[in-house]
Parts: sequence; structure tokens; C-alpha cells
Amino acid sequence: MLKGKSALVTGSTSGIGLAMARAFAAQGANITINGFGDKDAIEKERSGIEKEFGVKAAYSPADMTKPDQIAAMIETAEQTFGTLDILVNNAGIQHVAPIEEFPIEQWNLIIAINLSAAFHTIRAAVPGMKARRWGRIINTASAHSLVASPFKSAYVTAKHGLAGLTKTVALEVATFGITANCISPGYVWTPLVEKQIPDTMKARNMTAEQVKRDVLLAAQPTKEFVTVDEVADLAVYLASDAAKSITGANLSIDGGWTAE
Repeated sequence: MLKGKSALVTGSTSGIGLAMARAFAAQGANITINGFGDKDAIEKERSGIEKEFGVKAAYSPADMTKPDQIAAMIETAEQTFGTLDILVNNAGIQHVAPIEEFPIEQWNLIIAINLSAAFHTIRAAVPGMKARRWGRIINTASAHSLVASPFKSAYVTAKHGLAGLTKTVALEVATFGITANCISPGYVWTPLVEKQIPDTMKARNMTAEQVKRDVLLAAQPTKEFVTVDEVADLAVYLASDAAKSITGANLSIDGGWTAE
């Protein structure tokens, strides 16, 4: 379905991003993965994508807080594969703390990675997409792009901003064969979710199981975590020609969380 296309997924060395990269590769797209982690583990994932799906896969270590590195990553992806057709902004971090105790450096970091990085990637990728009159921009937002939770001021702010950025870009590129959409998952069992459990335990004076049951899954009527593969399959659909009329949308995949 995506043979001959090129995709770049930020924050794709694990979790949702890696599932997305693999899903695009399974449909024939060449892939640029990005993110931090163990060098050998990342190379294993990169080479594994090539071997398993018969596509080309590249890795960029670009730091999503550095606009110059982001621009260079987009340029390299275009040069490596000839085009950059699908851009997925998935990189994200989290910090949980009451507003009066929220570290300023954590606020700045979350806004930079979860929101500003998407502006920089889109800004760099859109000219090529316009020239080719085809492109797919997919931003991993969150149920927190639609609703809020306590102790997550920076994350909620960034995800609300990402939804607004998506709508604005969708309107600007609508006549160029380019779509821009958000995917807003509920709680997906990923390293990002797992890592926030200790901070939430501290902030709410709960055990780990209480956090899972009474904080995380309390919001999801299905009482189940969303899977990374479910999110990846939605991204693949949005990248397909079948979804060419879907743009400016914020698509929830949250077990019914935001229906309440």
C-alpha cells in the first residue's frame, strides 16, 4: 500500500513510535527511525526492519530539543530516500508533579519535545510535500489533547497545542494533496506510561496497582490499555489514499475515555 513511499517517525526506538515504523515498513515504506536508547538495541531494530520487511531503514539520532538537528534530520531523510512522504511526530516525554512544584526545566523540556519539535519537523517537511503534491502528517497527541488530568500541566498544555497546530497545518496544506491529523490514544502500555507510575504514586500516595486501576484505567471504560499495534494500524490507515479526505481531525483511540 505504501511501496515507494518514505516515512519518518520521531521517538521511534521503542513503544508506539517503533510499532508505527514497523507498520509502515510492513506496507512497503522506507523508514527513518529516531530516538535515544542503547546503540546496539537501536541498530538491532533498524536492521531487523530491513530484513523482515525488505525495505530500507535509516536511523537519525537528532535531538528533538534542537531545531538545527531536526532540520538536518528532515533534509537527510529526503536525500536518503529521494522523498519524505509521511511524517509522524511521536516523540514525547512526561513529568508528573503539582503545579507549584513543577520544575521549570521539565516544563521547558516537555514543551520543546512534545510540541515545538512538531512545528520544526513540519516546517522543514512541508516544502517537499507541496512540491510533490502528496504528503501525510500524523501527530501523536493524546486523550490529554482533549481533556486534562491533575499534575500534568506541561503535558496537557503541549498536547492541546499539538491538536491546534495540526488543525492549522491541515488548513494551510489542504489544496496540495497533504493531510494533517492527530491520533489521540488513551493509556497505552509503553515505557513512557510505566515510568510515570512512581511519580504518580508519590503525588497521589498510592501503590502501583492503585495507580493502574484507579488513575490510569479509571478513565477508560474498556478497563484495558490500548495496544501499540492498534495505534500503528490507525496511522497506516491515515497514510493511505483511502484517508485522503480526512484532514484536520483529532482521532481518539482511548477505550471510550473522552466519550464521557
